[in-house]
Amino acid sequence: MVVTDNPMSPAEPGPSAVPEGVRVASEWSWRLLLIAGAVFALALGLRSISEIVVPIAVAVLMAALLAPVAGRLRRRLPAGAAAGITLASTIIIVGGLLTVVGTQFKSGLADLTSQVAAGLGQVRDWVRDTFHITDSQFNQYFEDFKNKVGNSGNLGDTAASVGLTATHFVAGLFIALFALFFFLYEGRTIWAWIVRLFPRAARDKVDSSGLIAWDQLSAFVRATMIVAFVDAVGISLGAAILKVPFAFAIGVLVFLGAFIPIVGALLSGVVAVLLALVSHGPGVALIMLAVVIGVQQLESHVLQPFLLGKAVDVHPLAVILAIAAGSIIAGIVGALVAVPFAAVSNAVGKHLLSGESEAELEGELEENAEEGGEPARV
Repeated sequence: MVVTDNPMSPAEPGPSAVPEGVRVASEWSWRLLLIAGAVFALALGLRSISEIVVPIAVAVLMAALLAPVAGRLRRRLPAGAAAGITLASTIIIVGGLLTVVGTQFKSGLADLTSQVAAGLGQVRDWVRDTFHITDSQFNQYFEDFKNKVGNSGNLGDTAASVGLTATHFVAGLFIALFALFFFLYEGRTIWAWIVRLFPRAARDKVDSSGLIAWDQLSAFVRATMIVAFVDAVGISLGAAILKVPFAFAIGVLVFLGAFIPIVGALLSGVVAVLLALVSHGPGVALIMLAVVIGVQQLESHVLQPFLLGKAVDVHPLAVILAIAAGSIIAGIVGALVAVPFAAVSNAVGKHLLSGESEAELEGELEENAEEGGEPARV
């Protein structure tokens, strides 16, 4: 007797109509789209309350810089007194720098006016001889530019906009100072409260991620401050030797601009070159440009690899893209916080993927506790 297969038995599954690679790609695609949508919605939400978010972000950066100072003072003083002295000293130093810049600008404005007139004459002669532009063409270009600037907006609207911006700046400044004081005074308590918002099973990971983020942010801010100081000293010293006006103010501008990697120091250096151009002519401007390029090369090939190499493990292309995205979302402040945010996100992501245990972080916790700058343990 011949045994045949049961016609009612289930047939073997045939090959899938969708290739495996396409199926995996589609599954990853919708997940990535959801993540991108969530990030975009979060960015829009933060942008709508930028008057609060921006000062808090600035306060966090300042706290990362000043936490070691407050930690050392806390060994001899109460926590509130240590935070207050640190904050007051910072305000005095920054206020003193701005006062010196304002005094230099006020005293040198008259000389700069005459130097600008002479410098513009030299620039005009150089442009006319180099590009063979006649005086009538030059005057026409200048008149067109002046008319465009004069017709760019209503004076009343501009004044109202400036007043509103000044109001937002003052309000943001008070929020930043208020938040900075409490970050220095009760940073550990604030972090402990944030960690307790998460489910108990996730608290250890959140706490360790906070430690990694704080260490990365602190290292970035300190290294960037050293790089900014060297940039400022080099460029302002070159400006002083060349007798470019406002050399000290140029140094302060370069110092602040250096906190935006790659882009900031370059743009502030351009200001120094333009001042040299209008005050002393193309020859001195070229020398000033050489000084700026030399300082930039020192920063790029010596200081950044040595100081920022370990602090910020982010590719230069990612740095540029982060700065561009930050500036689009939040302007200058967005460009300022973009790179530390990218560095912190990169470090936290590596930590979560590596599965580093809590015991492996105990040494870092104890070391940071001596400086008073770590997130609190829960």
